[in-house]
Amino acid sequence: MSRILDTTPAADGFAMPGEHAPQEEVWMAWPERSDNWRLGAKPAQDAFAAVAGAIAEVTPVSMAVSAAQWDNARARLPATVRVVEMSTDDAWMRDIGPTFVTDAKDRRRGVDWEFNAWGGLLDGLYFPWNRDARVASKICVLHRADIYRPGLVMEGGAIHTDGAGTLFTTEECLLHPSRNPDLAKSEIEAALKAALGQQKVIWLPRGLDGDETNGHVDNLMHVARPGEVILSWCDDPADPNHAICREALAVLEAAQDAAGRTLTIRKLHIPAPLHITGEEAGGIDPTGDMARAAGTRLAASYVNFLVTNGRVIFPLLDPDRDAAARAELQSAFPEREIVGLPAREILLGGGNIHCITQQVPAI
Repeated sequence: MSRILDTTPAADGFAMPGEHAPQEEVWMAWPERSDNWRLGAKPAQDAFAAVAGAIAEVTPVSMAVSAAQWDNARARLPATVRVVEMSTDDAWMRDIGPTFVTDAKDRRRGVDWEFNAWGGLLDGLYFPWNRDARVASKICVLHRADIYRPGLVMEGGAIHTDGAGTLFTTEECLLHPSRNPDLAKSEIEAALKAALGQQKVIWLPRGLDGDETNGHVDNLMHVARPGEVILSWCDDPADPNHAICREALAVLEAAQDAAGRTLTIRKLHIPAPLHITGEEAGGIDPTGDMARAAGTRLAASYVNFLVTNGRVIFPLLDPDRDAAARAELQSAFPEREIVGLPAREILLGGGNIHCITQQVPAI
């Protein structure tokens, strides 16, 4: 049975492991809403199924699926993927799922953030979001994990950790007025340290241009291992991301992590600008919430990949740059197999492979 705890992970000796640590399972959620995924979400479902299958070859996968979609998902997914009936509002498991923390006694607990669809009534992407807000606790119960509720409005894609005491996030996201407007930066930092067992928070200024999440860090950079990060990069001065990436680089170069190390920084070039086509936009049911108009630039990034047991699974986005991205990732992760999967259908919904997955660390 899962208990709701009134202490903090840091006080109890728990901390968030790095994504490179061994994993017991990966959770995903099945896409179906037609105002975000084109053609009734069928192309996106095929993309999600491919991602789930690639993960399941090395790490067990559970897919949260609505009752209405259970039969369809079961038929489309590999037999190795577990299908779990669970209500959601959309399919971004990184943001709606729990952030797990572990301790030296091989115990695992979950952190259940306050979810408000990336902005609540100020600039959230949909309403209501009550089903998404219950997902983290449901998954914790399934894992018999006790639950922390820090009361912080946040999403899993807003943070990265090296698993050794250093947390990365962006000011654009966590200081946005739609998240925790009553808290100062110092108070948010203290809350993050307490909720995730971290000693150091490195604040990057902004996320990539056009990111609907108010600048999630997981679309801007990733952590390869303690002391080494991978940063999205852009060489075109006319591209808004040119300045954003250089601002982030300046912060990372000047920073020291929790262990006092300067960081090794790898650069991973973003794709050439990608835009929603007229055909793609025409297949999405229009609503007043999410902008999916033809010509809209997509916040495409190769660092939106998942590190799991023995593999890195990354998005294939641009035939002219996919091979270079694979080579850079292989250099960063020589001990892991690099698996690229077509991911434009995921990108059309507003994120990518890291955004649709949430790992459960092994104990």
